[in-house]
Amino acid sequence: MKVTVAIDSFKGSLSTFQAGSAIAEGIKKAYEDAQVQICPIADGGEGTVEAVISATGGEMVDVTVHNPIGELIKSSYGIITETKTAVIEMSAASGITLISDKDRNPLHTTTYGVGEMIKDAILRGCRKFIIGIGGSATNDGGIGMLQALGFEFLNKNEEQVSFGAKGLCDIAQIRIDNAMDELKECKFLVACDVKNTLCGENGCSAVFGPQKGATPEMIKDMDMWLKGYAEMTKKVIPKADEDITGTGAAGGLGYALLSYLNAELKSGIGLVMKETDLEKYIKDSDIVVTGEGRLDGQSYMGKAPVGVANLAKKYSKPVVAFSGCVTDDAVICNEHGIDAFFPILRTPCMLDEAMNTQNAYKNLSDTAQQVFRLIKLFD
Repeated sequence: MKVTVAIDSFKGSLSTFQAGSAIAEGIKKAYEDAQVQICPIADGGEGTVEAVISATGGEMVDVTVHNPIGELIKSSYGIITETKTAVIEMSAASGITLISDKDRNPLHTTTYGVGEMIKDAILRGCRKFIIGIGGSATNDGGIGMLQALGFEFLNKNEEQVSFGAKGLCDIAQIRIDNAMDELKECKFLVACDVKNTLCGENGCSAVFGPQKGATPEMIKDMDMWLKGYAEMTKKVIPKADEDITGTGAAGGLGYALLSYLNAELKSGIGLVMKETDLEKYIKDSDIVVTGEGRLDGQSYMGKAPVGVANLAKKYSKPVVAFSGCVTDDAVICNEHGIDAFFPILRTPCMLDEAMNTQNAYKNLSDTAQQVFRLIKLFD
């Protein structure tokens, strides 16, 4: 019995490796001679760096950057030395979880720290970038990131505009000549499953602004400012298009990456699976195990478990999924490659008990053991 375990993290409870190890432990109790390959995965959000770096034998790099409100923090990203590839989660520098509720104000929050990470990686010799852009605290159109890389967004006094979305309204001129020369040698692959455009009723301000602290008046202003920013961008980069899906990701960071850095926006799970060479392991397996903290009716829309299942079905492999909890509408996952899924809670308990790492690990391992005992009966 050869099993490939490619399971996303149970956020706030188990990392992708911890979840994989728990399942492998359970499988071994049912099948002592089972060959279990743990392949860490993520969908471009939290855990992407860990998954890719672990699977490729890369290393973590510590760096000091500015957080969303301009405070210096210690952060990190990954480097795959062999291919000079940097793996970055924008949330590690400009994520919403880095600041308190009272500091959530997209007029002031910036992506500058993301640019500092990219600059640091460039100076270390990296020329390929994999960037996950989920979980942002920002709505600055990515100008903070670009400022850190040498792009100039100037006001009428020819001074750099201030950080945050409020800086967008003061842009009178954009200069790209002083951007880092090395950027011309760089390739950016962006893990992005967000379909929103930069502006309008489906734009980043209207859709994601409220969760970042925006009031209705802020949303109206920011959308107008982003539109003006897009129009000014076209003067220096004629191919820029704010109506491309994904440009609204991470408060417009998707637009900045696509327009100024010639990035390619990719499915998060698709990009991670390719970089970790998951297909090689799946095609040699008898069964594939996947899952994440919660399976629901949205899980088939770009989430890791269904991405893994679709790849497994390319080779007609059976797929089992485990999850911390499932909703009634999660049955749609059965139509998208997951043959059977199982919640791991074994007794009624409070949320903090369920998410306790030790409890979650045991519940996942025990559930995997019982499922594979059943599979063994029909083997």
